[in-house]
Order: sequence, then C-alpha cells, then structure tokens
Amino acid sequence: MNDTTILIIYTGGTIGMIKDHETGLLKPFNFDNLYSYIPVLKDFNYNIEAVSFDPLIDSSNINPSHWAKLVEIIFENYESYDGFVVLHGSDTMAYTASALSFMLENLNKPVIITGSQLPLGELRTDGRENFITAVEIAASKIDDTPVVPEVCVYFENRLYRGNRTYKFNAENFNAFVSGNYPVLADAGMNLKFYHERILKPNFKKLKTHYDFSNDIAILKLFPGMSENYINAILNIDGLRAVILESFGSGNATTESWFLDKLQSSISAGLLVINVTQCLSGSVDMTKYETGKRLLDIGVISGKDITTAAALAKLMMLLAEYSDKEIIIEKFNKVFCGEFSE
Repeated sequence: MNDTTILIIYTGGTIGMIKDHETGLLKPFNFDNLYSYIPVLKDFNYNIEAVSFDPLIDSSNINPSHWAKLVEIIFENYESYDGFVVLHGSDTMAYTASALSFMLENLNKPVIITGSQLPLGELRTDGRENFITAVEIAASKIDDTPVVPEVCVYFENRLYRGNRTYKFNAENFNAFVSGNYPVLADAGMNLKFYHERILKPNFKKLKTHYDFSNDIAILKLFPGMSENYINAILNIDGLRAVILESFGSGNATTESWFLDKLQSSISAGLLVINVTQCLSGSVDMTKYETGKRLLDIGVISGKDITTAAALAKLMMLLAEYSDKEIIIEKFNKVFCGEFSE
C-alpha cells in the first residue's frame, strides 16, 4: 500500500444507503465493510479511512452547525490525510460546498463532495462511480502537490468548483450545473483536469471559520408580488441582509411602492445583494432602467455569484463584522473563485 491517505466523511444522504436483504428496506452503509461493498477501491492501493456523522443527517436538515462539524473534522485531520471526500445528500450539496469553500481559508488539499441520485445498494446506482472517482480525484497529485486544492462537487463524470454549482435536476444522474464557470475536470476513459481553471495552492496555514449569522433572507421577485409579501420579508425582526433574486441581468419592477420600501430599508442599514434568478449570466445594473433604479438606491451587485454562495458568504461575513461598509467591501472581494472579477 502506498502512502496516499484519504478520509471519507459520511454526513448522510442517498449515497450511503444499502438494502437490507432480510427486510428489503434501506439502511445506512457500514464503512467498516467498505471494501466488501466497493472492492475495486483496493486497486487504488490507498489508505482509505472513514468517519460518519452520528446521527446521520438528511441533507434537507443541514444547517451551519453541521458545516462547523465538517470543518472541525477536516481541521483536526488535515495534516494526516492527503485529501477528503464528503458524502452528502444532493439537495443541499451546493450550499454545503459553498459554505466550506469560505470556512476553509487557505485550503491546500482537495475536499471533494459527492453523493448520488440512487442509493449505493441499488443495481443501477450512480453512487458507485461518483464515490470511486471522487476518491481518485482527492488523491491526485503532481510532484507531490494536490491537483485540486479546493472544495469541489463531483457528480456524473464532472468536477465542479463547489461554490459555483446549482442542483438543477431532481431525477437525472447529471443533477448539477455550473452555469458561470467551466468544469474543472471530466472523467471519461481518463481523468482530464483543466489545470488553468483550478485554484492554485498558496501553501499558507489553514485557517478555519465557524460562525454564521442567520439574520438574512432571500427575496425572490415574481410578477404580481404584493406589498404584503415585500413587507413581510423586509420587516423581519433583526434582519441585516437580503439576497434579492432579480430577473435577468439584475432587473426588478420599477413600481414606486417597491423601490420606496427597498430604499427605506437600505437607508435604515439593510444590506441588499442583487443576484440573478438565471442559472447562467451575471448581474449588470447599468444595462436597463429596471436595474439602474436598484443601483441608484444602493443595491449591491452580486455579479455572477450563485444564490447558495452569496448566502454562505454573507452569513459568514455578518457573523464576523458589524459594520455594513466593511461587509460590502469584503463581499466584493473574491475569496475562492466564487464570482468572476
């Protein structure tokens, strides 16, 4: 066995479920029998170990405390392993990937998050290939340096930057998309890495962040929305920031009641970040009057950041800073490739 070490962290989710042959029901995977379930892993000749959340978490129940637990496990084992594979339910995978990318500052090792649409115990599962390839990616090195020193999502033959992903399909195996950043690798006959797209290691000491503020809301615009709807969001007690999911390139209604209410809230200290509802494209509030009016009242452009990444980044910044201008300054700085400069 070579000296490559990989730590599997199972949080819960479909990928870790197998069928009980006596009851026919799905039950959690026992990682003590990892090589029995996936014997081909022996061919890698890696030292693969695993830890599981106790209790296991359905991804719909994931919250910042679970992100903190993941980061704690990675931090405590950082020097002992070459890479990490996080097994996670797909529904909130993009949120977890985004959060970890900000929480693991100066990350110089792979953290590959994967899951599946079908349980590992099913004959047609996509989980087996996702699992095996995620391990291979986490172990990949050139000149003893990790090939992918960042938080990524691997799903259905493609490796994505974690904080650029959306889950866009609830049924097909190709469940994820990265509309504003190209894939980092394709897994076909061989693993093809696109090195120019991958973050470079900085070899600084890992710094971890654990605190998040939930004094935040997502305000999705839609035709026919009422004043009561807007008021219900903007009048939340203790609200400090809003992610405004706007139309197209950052546009919104120019109805006076909407703009007046938004401006009043911004003047009172609310931070409003504008992200597009589209899966691809960027906010540009200078293109149309419907966007320019938002810019004029103090709405901040989220550029081409995803809603999940904007949420995770803002939640962390709100926990670390109280000054609105500092938060805006930090938000506008690229931390780990979360938006285009």
